[in-house]
Amino acid sequence: MDDPKTLVSTDWLAAHLDDPDLRIFDASWYLPGMGRNGRAEYDAAHIPGARYFDIDDISDHRSEIPHTVPTPEKFISRMRAMGVGDGHQVVVYDGAGLFSAARVWWMFRLMGKTDIAVLDGGFGKWQAEGRPTEDMPPVMRDRHITISRQNHLIKDVTQVAAASKLMDYEILDARGPGRFRGEEPEPRAGLRAGHIPNSKNVHYGTLLNDDGTMKTPDALRTVFDAASVDLSKPVITTCGSGVTAAIINLALERIGHDAHALYDGSWSEWGMYDDLKVATGDA
Repeated sequence: MDDPKTLVSTDWLAAHLDDPDLRIFDASWYLPGMGRNGRAEYDAAHIPGARYFDIDDISDHRSEIPHTVPTPEKFISRMRAMGVGDGHQVVVYDGAGLFSAARVWWMFRLMGKTDIAVLDGGFGKWQAEGRPTEDMPPVMRDRHITISRQNHLIKDVTQVAAASKLMDYEILDARGPGRFRGEEPEPRAGLRAGHIPNSKNVHYGTLLNDDGTMKTPDALRTVFDAASVDLSKPVITTCGSGVTAAIINLALERIGHDAHALYDGSWSEWGMYDDLKVATGDA
């Protein structure tokens, strides 16, 4: 079901493509080992009217953690420059189906903007259906935007450490099972292997269909049940660097579980410091 606050289909976007208050973002971002370049792919072809949302650029460069959430001032400045403002419906997609787009969805919600949806299946589905693309960026005019940061949607390392100890939140890790169990090395150098104690593994891929679309709400609930997630508790999501964790947040929103937050530092922060405990295996 199309919902302009969470997830919309390619049919929905095609029907609204010429709406004057629609803004589209290509937020394609890839891990180094994936061998892809989001900006280069955008420059070659994108959905008509799409702007490129650079997750690494629109971040707080004062932080040593990758693509930390930007300050409200920087977010406002970048959105205004790209002509995205109050009253706009935003749709964000990526080139992997559903990988990095959810991070931008979550960031907008953190900034108090809820009129944003992820394109289900992303650019790959759009292209496979023979829909229009272009290779030139749109003309962008400055647009006023106001934000109201929603601090309950983000957690820092101190809050996550307390949640790990008290177990009053479900901490859900979107990384692959091998990384979660500490059996595979981290893609970023210098990080320990394993996971946050008392966290559970919900690999983001288990929330998606083979074509990169998100599973139905009923199927999503089955995934959470299989991972022994207690949905009576609030949830903190985590992953390698706060990107794929947002896919869990999106899935939770789709099933009506709105008590969720994202650990922005994720394993890039937790795995760096020896004074933070690390668990391995399935426990």
